[in-house]
Amino acid sequence: MIDLKNLESSIVAIYKNHYLDVYRFLVCFTGNQNDAEDLTQEVFIRVLKSLPSFNGENNLKTWIFSIAKHTAVDHYRKKRFYSIFKDGFFKQLESKEKKPDEEMEMNAMKKMVHESVAKLKPNYRAVVILRGINEFSIKETSAILQCSESKVKVDYHRALKDLKRKLNMNIEEVLIHAK
Repeated sequence: MIDLKNLESSIVAIYKNHYLDVYRFLVCFTGNQNDAEDLTQEVFIRVLKSLPSFNGENNLKTWIFSIAKHTAVDHYRKKRFYSIFKDGFFKQLESKEKKPDEEMEMNAMKKMVHESVAKLKPNYRAVVILRGINEFSIKETSAILQCSESKVKVDYHRALKDLKRKLNMNIEEVLIHAK
């Protein structure tokens, strides 16, 4: 007999521990809070359905992010011409302490960064979001994207090079503005 009370508390704990990270990843990937909210719910529905088949080979967080990545890619394929990164998560990070002209400059910079990231190929965009913005390790990113660590390194390097070319600026500055 399954201990439903223990199962329910485990599911609640998984949701609480990983919801915000998954949501942020999906906001970055889709550029839309409403889509990210819907997709986050979809991710946890898939997690719940797949939980009995979770074998523990990867850590739980990596497994959940792998599901999130697949959910995001599925969504991207369905809405290929969807406008990405118009607004969303990064509006929440704006500081109220800045002067209006500084804030306008920061908003313009963020918009440029979002637009440039949105124009990256989906696999480059995913690796930039995971490595550069969410600061996952190469190993975690590799597990989430289900590719080799060397592919993560190469894709990340190429994506940053492409972003730098698009933005014509120091890439470290770009990633700071993206957070």
